[in-house]
Amino acid sequence: MEIARASKRGVYCLIVQLLQRSSLEIGRLGAFDFPAGFYVYVGSAQNNLERRIERHIRQEKKMRWHIDYLLQYGCVVSVHTYAGGKKKECILSQAIGKMKDASVPVKGFGSSDCSCNAHLYYFRHAPVISRLKLDLRRLSPRLRGDYGG
Repeated sequence: MEIARASKRGVYCLIVQLLQRSSLEIGRLGAFDFPAGFYVYVGSAQNNLERRIERHIRQEKKMRWHIDYLLQYGCVVSVHTYAGGKKKECILSQAIGKMKDASVPVKGFGSSDCSCNAHLYYFRHAPVISRLKLDLRRLSPRLRGDYGG
């Protein structure tokens, strides 16, 4: 899998496929059932975007973020990056949450440092994130011309 080069800071979406239903312990959030399907996780990196994404993809790592627990069982099938600061993480997350068939599998997942409901969304079938770029431009004019990939 190739990671699109972006600026040192930015926001990203990991598209994760979970092949079978799994019951997972997600740090302090507790245990949850995750149905088979696709999950979109939205995160940000304010120092080194490429290194953050590479860490997520790596198998051997200390469990630090909520997504680390899901990635023990799921496989990252694609990554989408966008230039910009931390505020855009929530804008992107909210846009994904409004996509057709999106649902929040675990309230608070990935959003412990903001007021969003979650930064993880479940889709039974693979979501079309490439179309999301156009939707984001309509949702927030501040994002125009701000895409890394």
